[in-house]
Amino acid sequence: MLNSRYKTISQFFGKESVLLSAYLLITLLASIQQYLLPDQQIGPSVQRYSNYNNYIIFKNSFIHLLTHKNLYSLHLTEQWDLFKYSPTFALFMGLFAFLPDWLGLTGWNLLNTLVLFFGIKHLPFVSEDSRVKIRWFILVELLTSIQNAQSNGLIAGLFVWSFIWLEREKSLWASLLMLFSTFIKIFGVVGFVLFLLYPRKPTAILYTIGWTAVLAILPLAVVPYQELLNQYINWWVMLQNDHSSSIGLSVMGWLNTWFSLDPSKLLVVVIGGILLMLPLLRTDQYKSNQYRLFLLASVLIWVVIFNHKAESPTFILAITGVGIWYFCQPVTVTNRVLVILAFVFTSLSPTDVFPTALRDLLVLPYVLKAVFCIAIWAKLTVELLINDWQSIDIDCSVGGSPPTLRPTGYYE
Repeated sequence: MLNSRYKTISQFFGKESVLLSAYLLITLLASIQQYLLPDQQIGPSVQRYSNYNNYIIFKNSFIHLLTHKNLYSLHLTEQWDLFKYSPTFALFMGLFAFLPDWLGLTGWNLLNTLVLFFGIKHLPFVSEDSRVKIRWFILVELLTSIQNAQSNGLIAGLFVWSFIWLEREKSLWASLLMLFSTFIKIFGVVGFVLFLLYPRKPTAILYTIGWTAVLAILPLAVVPYQELLNQYINWWVMLQNDHSSSIGLSVMGWLNTWFSLDPSKLLVVVIGGILLMLPLLRTDQYKSNQYRLFLLASVLIWVVIFNHKAESPTFILAITGVGIWYFCQPVTVTNRVLVILAFVFTSLSPTDVFPTALRDLLVLPYVLKAVFCIAIWAKLTVELLINDWQSIDIDCSVGGSPPTLRPTGYYE
């Protein structure tokens, strides 16, 4: 009887229509909540700002670009905080800039939601069952991101779609999507590690150079050359100054709060980069579908935990990587414990269901939102270094259906 009920419930929540409806409903409700909440005072400023201030920053960047203002100056009468993305992203936000806020905010959040939703839906070498489980698993973390009107869901989706196009032997589109993520947040450049797994690297390099030029000069459609050049210079100066004392929810924050260590951020990133790249020395494993899939997971986690500016909404990237790692291999006790801890302390800890006292006394002071993602990334890195992936049959269903896709022939 219980098994029958469980099967019925599992089948219901496994329906694509139910899952999509849940994503759409949560996105719409989060957007409505943001829009209706009263303005708030942020920081020392006496001015009050909307609860969707990030969206206002993104939207205003296009207006500032059109009106020849410095994109990277403070505009405190309009918004709190700096715009930190490229002039190309400012141009892209023209799609939303002239919409009423209730519509533009909803459209922006839906873009972040659906790009990631359909990216995971089309992940190769992953069973339908696992695709469903991954999307349910990341939903709470995605909600945290869209409640802040952030771009992280979009970036996670662009990483996933770039991987999909690489697997389909379409490096033209893979390079465009990965570059677009880089023109949003500079750490997107780390995603190009994935390109090293595939043949025809000279072609991919040429595509990347070409798309870089195209994306970089796109704002010339609305501003003159010298002004655009100045905007890029201002962006670079802002990024350099932004390398502040912040250690974020990251490896740096973990080392500081747990061990009272304060190493150079550059040194930590370099060591992390070496560890990320070490599995690439195993060129004999490149033909393994699961090896490539798990390297995608590794990159998604890495760009968050080694980012000294990582904030809570950024973790949709890391949790997507955790979901791919966990649901695309046989379950073990260790993995189950780690994924439960990650879900509780990474995804649930910022929400109202988590005890406030525990969050204030334990989670925030000891950066527990990041700790279990760090632990999972360390375990994943070891697995990438020692497992013989070609001898492991992919079973991403965790007890469900077999994988739906087989090797593309890219390496044959």
